[in-house]
Amino acid sequence: MSEPTPATRRAVGGDTFPALLEDDIDDLYDNAPCGFLSTLLDGTIAKVNATLLGWLGHTREDLVGRRRFVDLLAVGSRLYHETHCAPMLRMQGNVSGIAMELRSADGTLLPVLITSTVKTGGDGEPLLIRTTVFDARERRAYEQELLSARRRAEQDRARLRQLVTGLQRSLLPAALAVPPGMAAAAHYHMATADEVGGDFYDLFPLPGDRWGFFLGDVRGKGVDAAAVTAAARYTLRAAAVYDPEPTAVLANLNAVLFQEYRSQAHRHCTVIFGVLERRDVGCIATIAAGGHPPALLVRADGSTDYQHTEGGTLIGILAEPRLATRTIRLDPGDTLILYSDGLTEARTGPDGDRYGDDALRDFVRNQGPTEAAAAVDALVDLLATFDEVDDDVAVMALSVPRRGDQL
Repeated sequence: MSEPTPATRRAVGGDTFPALLEDDIDDLYDNAPCGFLSTLLDGTIAKVNATLLGWLGHTREDLVGRRRFVDLLAVGSRLYHETHCAPMLRMQGNVSGIAMELRSADGTLLPVLITSTVKTGGDGEPLLIRTTVFDARERRAYEQELLSARRRAEQDRARLRQLVTGLQRSLLPAALAVPPGMAAAAHYHMATADEVGGDFYDLFPLPGDRWGFFLGDVRGKGVDAAAVTAAARYTLRAAAVYDPEPTAVLANLNAVLFQEYRSQAHRHCTVIFGVLERRDVGCIATIAAGGHPPALLVRADGSTDYQHTEGGTLIGILAEPRLATRTIRLDPGDTLILYSDGLTEARTGPDGDRYGDDALRDFVRNQGPTEAAAAVDALVDLLATFDEVDDDVAVMALSVPRRGDQL
């Protein structure tokens, strides 16, 4: 629209300016950046602007007085209009921002947002329905792109979880090799499927009819922690073949980890290592711990206590850690339970309280006399009751079956 001339501006008190304003309003309605239409109460189209006609490829003669608004809607949108929009217009007089699809003259669908208002007369009686139509093609394209991006992200996350699960599985024994005349069970709980953890365990034969076992926890998570976990597992197994004395095995692991003490890749760990030897109908377990939670021993009569080892500094922190052994006799019906601190540090409720050592001992004691598989199953069930388990949990149990249940 051109600028008014000086003569026009001087004629504001006459008829020129109102005429221009009226022409401008008509033009704004017809060529607005959104579609306008008015319908009678039965939905018959009474008025429609050029913008909407252009979007749909219709002429006024095609629509005004000949078609109803619902005739322009795609099947799904028509059903929604009749079951939702029309009742809402009757009850409250307006609907706003409703996503629908209009069908154009050539059959293509146009995504739109609809806002409708009932116009009433001076007596409050409804006269017609005014509807504003916004082109939602760009919005729909944007939403589709967001959905595609979300699907790609979910696919990437699924692949990541598969890789993490595979890596985690590779750091654990596929199955425990159980010593003759004993029972063993283990479980690994991943706190998150998106990041590999640092807990590890193993049970393996040694020369001289002995068996080695260990359970540990590398500080941190992720690929760096996984690398240290792998190194710790293989170091412990190799060192035990060379010299199975538990403090010597942990000293070897400490020497390996301490080499990286001043580098960013350094990780320390806690670990408990033991050697099993058969004695008559039972066995002797000689254990040493480096900063790791003490093992729980459940006797055949149900009595339960922690098996503490003196000293036991973290592995990989000091050049010469303090380490000491403890000897435990396992008789028929006895079970030894090893675990990582993710179990005792789990949160029990919304207040953030940790489960704790005393609660774990009492829980195991209340299970009464047990054996390896039952003990691990009970602890797995316990994990499911916690409000949050924010660290990985490894559990391993070793038991000597009762004489009537000898393997």
